[in-house]
Amino acid sequence: MLNKWAAAALFYGSVLTMGAVFAAGEGTDAPAPGKQVLRSIRVPASRSFWTTGDVDQLGEYLPADESKEEELSYWLFLPSDESAKNEKGFPLLLFLHGAGERGNPEAVKVHGPPKLVETEEGKTWPFITVSPACPASGYWSPDQLLLLLDKIIASYPVDPDRVYVTGLSMGGYGTWMLLDLAGDRFAAAAPLCGGCDPAKAPKMLDKWIWVFHGDKDGAVPFDRSVKMVEAIKKSGGEKIRFTAYPGYGHDCWTETYSNPELYTWFLSHTR
Repeated sequence: MLNKWAAAALFYGSVLTMGAVFAAGEGTDAPAPGKQVLRSIRVPASRSFWTTGDVDQLGEYLPADESKEEELSYWLFLPSDESAKNEKGFPLLLFLHGAGERGNPEAVKVHGPPKLVETEEGKTWPFITVSPACPASGYWSPDQLLLLLDKIIASYPVDPDRVYVTGLSMGGYGTWMLLDLAGDRFAAAAPLCGGCDPAKAPKMLDKWIWVFHGDKDGAVPFDRSVKMVEAIKKSGGEKIRFTAYPGYGHDCWTETYSNPELYTWFLSHTR
């Protein structure tokens, strides 16, 4: 899928040299480039994703509980190929899984980018990739995700102008959530089979967004994406793109994350 990057790759030393570069940011805990590893961070405890306690009801987001702490696990992948690195650093991709993978870090690697980096694609994968594992009893917490993002950017050579976010189902909701609350942190976003309150559309007019959804989705209504896209366009947004999959159910992610055009599109945008 990403072999075109391999053809243009410029390697600046061995994997050991790369490891030393990354280690300068996070000591001996830095994973070897080209290898995905599980890490964790202590963060304020998450509460319900929505004030209603139901991801299918578009309420307001609840802040994390500062009086408690919990561990947020995440998969971290560092590229072994430096061809996408510029003077500021590597592009970073934040991936948010769906509700079915909650509480199971190993399940996070079943779909999308954390799955791809463990295949041949990982050899030329251009993104520092961060794939958090949502706690079993919660939904995505914007406070936790932004703390994690801050940690990675501070610890590794990340280009802050090339930070991207994508997610499926509950992670699609989480992607919209981050666009609403911290859209200025991201150069582009791709929410899959998710949704958001269309009233929030005016905050997203200048964001590069590519939306994906199957029109026969029985888990998250197709209309959730349609209404968001329409609301952004009606408000004057011209950077939004929508791919509807005719006849597809909830799983639009297999098709989407296997499409190299998505990653080329991400890399074409800077903040």
